[in-house]
Amino acid sequence: MELVSFLLPLIGALWWPFCRIMAMLSLAPAIGEGSVPIPVRALLSVALSFMMLPLTKAGVTPDPFSLAGVVAMFEQAVIGGVLGLALQFSMAVISLLGFLASSQVGFSMAQMNDPMNGQASDVISGLLSLVAILVFFGIDGHLVLMGVVAQSFKAWPVGAGYGPLLLESVALNLAWVFSAAMLLALPIVFSTMVVQVGFGFLNRVAPSLNLFSLGFSLVTIFGLLMLVQVVRFIPEHYIAMTNQILEMLQEQMRSAHVR
Repeated sequence: MELVSFLLPLIGALWWPFCRIMAMLSLAPAIGEGSVPIPVRALLSVALSFMMLPLTKAGVTPDPFSLAGVVAMFEQAVIGGVLGLALQFSMAVISLLGFLASSQVGFSMAQMNDPMNGQASDVISGLLSLVAILVFFGIDGHLVLMGVVAQSFKAWPVGAGYGPLLLESVALNLAWVFSAAMLLALPIVFSTMVVQVGFGFLNRVAPSLNLFSLGFSLVTIFGLLMLVQVVRFIPEHYIAMTNQILEMLQEQMRSAHVR
């Protein structure tokens, strides 16, 4: 009985950070990909939960077996999921850029198995996603994830709930993903459109040459040359987008501290 009375508070203290960290790692960039097994994420969440014990023991936590404990569990999952989803936005921009680029150069018809997500994907999207993952670990993104989740326990303690402003800010930033991807893909889209319009005019001038038979190959080559120029700036843009998301999260945490 003494062992049970000693373990129950410890299990209760570990359960809340585990729910939040597991939800965040399931949606986080790179770590939340399909190539990372669920048991690995669960063991990592348990290890990180022990590190978060000083933060979770400071406040009053509800009983895990009560109705308030069930509600608190869903709150932790929502907070962790929102944090992971917000940090996933930068990776989503790069993936969307790959889909836009592949559709312009004609590679969207060639689908290959993507081992990172466990589904079919085009070549350009897989290449750009790999570049983004390397940049993520190159800038110590995994350490940034741990810092964000540690600060979240100070801003939104267990059992204290979370403000609707957090969900609203993340939802409004979803439009930013599409706009950022379109701005990055604009050079490829515009250049390939100019080539296609030029071939259209030449075909009107000399229809007997049948220039459209060469148009697909030239558009592909020209689009790949433009992609080479764009790829050089992807790490810089990825870092800038990640910093913007971190500033948004820090602003939400500061506002939560004020409330």
